[in-house]
Amino acid sequence: MSDENQNPEEPIIRDKRRIDPETGAVREPSGDDVKDASAEAEASDSFDDEAELTVDDILNAANAEVQDPTDEHLADLKRVTAEYANYRKRTEANREIERERAVGAAVSVLLPVLDDLDRAEKHGDLEGDTAFATIAAKLRGAVEKLGLTAFGEVGEPFDPQHHEAIFQQPSDEVEVDTVADVVETGYQLGGVQLRAAKVVVKTPAA
Repeated sequence: MSDENQNPEEPIIRDKRRIDPETGAVREPSGDDVKDASAEAEASDSFDDEAELTVDDILNAANAEVQDPTDEHLADLKRVTAEYANYRKRTEANREIERERAVGAAVSVLLPVLDDLDRAEKHGDLEGDTAFATIAAKLRGAVEKLGLTAFGEVGEPFDPQHHEAIFQQPSDEVEVDTVADVVETGYQLGGVQLRAAKVVVKTPAA
């Protein structure tokens, strides 16, 4: 049988209790206890230093992470704000256009009535303080409040965007195409042209 089996290594047990359980007296720390306490203190200090450095590193990293996204988020906020402002402008512009189209569709059915009033006025039927003249004035005032405006005047330059020429007369009196007579008044509601003016045009003589 080997010596290793005969003399097994026994564990070393140290009693670190400060009070002797047999006598009740306070024990003085031994050299080994002092060494163990010193080692534990050094380990604790080392751990605190590492912990303090780790916290500082985390705070610095957090600050760096927060700073960059703040600038990026600010730029995103400005972009979103600008996009929303443009969206509101487009929405309001489209809403106004749709309103003008809806009102224009309703007013368009009254254009033949307004044409009859124009013809009656040319014949002198709207002169004086008659009931017919009063009704005509009220109707014209009502459509004007809705934003309806008439265009097409004798003597103004011919504009193909707003005038429809139904007849041309060569003339030595004009140097450019000019409206000589308005057969049918043109009407516009806001930015929407409901009808071009039908006119007779004087053209420069060759």
